[in-house]
Amino acid sequence: MRVCRRDSILRSGFVLAPPHSLAQAIGGGVGRNRISVAISFAIVAVAAVTLYHLLRGIELGKFLAALEAQSPPRILIAGALVVAGYANLICYDLFALHTIGKHKIPLRVVAFASFTSYTIGHSLGAATLTCGLVRFRVYSFWNLTVVDIAKIAFMTGMTFWLGNIFVLGGAVAYAPDALTVVDQSPPWLNRAIGLSGLFAVACYLLWLVPRRRTVGRANWRIVLPDLQRTLLQIGIGTLDRCLASLSIFVLLPASPAVGFATVVVIFVLATLLGAVSHAPGSLGVVEAAILLGLPQYQREALLATILTFRVLDFFLPLVIATLMFGVREARLLTRRAHDRGADTALTL
Repeated sequence: MRVCRRDSILRSGFVLAPPHSLAQAIGGGVGRNRISVAISFAIVAVAAVTLYHLLRGIELGKFLAALEAQSPPRILIAGALVVAGYANLICYDLFALHTIGKHKIPLRVVAFASFTSYTIGHSLGAATLTCGLVRFRVYSFWNLTVVDIAKIAFMTGMTFWLGNIFVLGGAVAYAPDALTVVDQSPPWLNRAIGLSGLFAVACYLLWLVPRRRTVGRANWRIVLPDLQRTLLQIGIGTLDRCLASLSIFVLLPASPAVGFATVVVIFVLATLLGAVSHAPGSLGVVEAAILLGLPQYQREALLATILTFRVLDFFLPLVIATLMFGVREARLLTRRAHDRGADTALTL
């Protein structure tokens, strides 16, 4: 193949890095870490057993009645919050791209990459790897390499965990009884755990004060954001967690009254367990944790809330993201076929 033809294909994004090297770069040993795999299986197994016991006494009639009783305006509000949450995910990628010095990616491309990668990657499980694969397919058109995608994964992961630690730490410190329902520890100990999370975030911020910090080496070296930008990073992650928690909060039954901080503790903890489990879509893990953590509600009504939230936050976005990505790939295949036909005509 001529060099000019190869360069045009590279610019079009049709030639990708070998899948095994990409998976190795992004996955960071996913599948080889026996401890991680054991933890994932343990979480899924415990969730499955818990979910089985919690659903044994569910009455189908009451569950269907709870679904019909849900307020359409509340569903619309929850849907709007879900949309806002997905829009906030764009900030994850924008922040990561600016941190690694990639400023020229159009916003529409960043929006497409963030939405499809998070949605499709999360639904497949092992999100670090699968999100990275989708991101690479999109960003490779803009000359981003495997190393760049790995750096993006690292920075978005930091944003996610900083936001989670800050939100969960603050919520547990404020409402330690919410965590007691799950871990059966005394409230004073749970409050200490929450304050420890906030203290860890504060220590990280103080560590950034003297000078710019770096992690990694050679091509994998990343200059961490300074204090001011890290506060922005925490804000992005915090907004993400608050919007997601609020979207399920507005769907909960009006009675009994449960504070927002309690819902934040249970929901954020549930999603973290789901993320660590690597289960596709965290299915089963999130449901078990919420049903276990919010015993104040009738189980049929709570299950109806969870199902509605899943449709809004998971199934509908997954369908939309899959269609968008499929249409894009079909257009690229059509363009490649057209280019091949044009090359054939030129050679004749």
